[in-house]
Amino acid sequence: MSESAKEFIPSPRSKDCSKKAGGWGVAMNDYEYIWYGNKGEDDYPEDACRPYYHKAAQIDNFKVNTLMDGAGDITMTGNVTAAEVTAGGITLTSRKPFDIPHPTKTGYRLRHVCLEGPESGVYFRGRLTDANVIEIPDYWHGLVDIETITVSLTQIGSSQDLIVDGIEWGKKIKIRSGSASRIDCFYVVHGERKDGEKLIVEYEGKLVAEKVLSDGKIYRPYFSTYYKD
Repeated sequence: MSESAKEFIPSPRSKDCSKKAGGWGVAMNDYEYIWYGNKGEDDYPEDACRPYYHKAAQIDNFKVNTLMDGAGDITMTGNVTAAEVTAGGITLTSRKPFDIPHPTKTGYRLRHVCLEGPESGVYFRGRLTDANVIEIPDYWHGLVDIETITVSLTQIGSSQDLIVDGIEWGKKIKIRSGSASRIDCFYVVHGERKDGEKLIVEYEGKLVAEKVLSDGKIYRPYFSTYYKD
């Protein structure tokens, strides 16, 4: 006669609470909320593995519906795209405006948009009175291509037939009155920076840095250099 069936009792195993790194499973593309536990540390079973929490995490896509807030830093190696960016009270858009509290009208704000051009340009300006030399700042010698320097003069008080007589060694701009009049004018001096790459004004593509060359270099459309990604 056979023995009666007995209850199967598995042999005890040691508890393995080690972390399994690597991130495996089925990739989920829907934007579900991060799960939040409903047991406190005091209520957690003593025989269960101690849970892990995300002090650091990695994710392929991250969506914020309302607000991202914090006191830390954000470091990115790729592009950051936003309709508006506000930093230090200044709001930036693709037209590079500033938006600040109005300096003279209570309850108002003041907004300007930057002047734009097809170069990495810099300028300085001032007034020239009873003199014929505009001194170029010393740092321009290392910053600006002297062949790109242009000068605009606004005569004050009367017509003086002002002429740019010459630019000496990228350090001085000589002004002359064609009518031998006393010189009194405002000036604006522009130049293009030489400490970087030439700006590419027009380029093919629908997205920034979209164009990839056959040798694996990515085309950065703002400037003329091809960078290895």
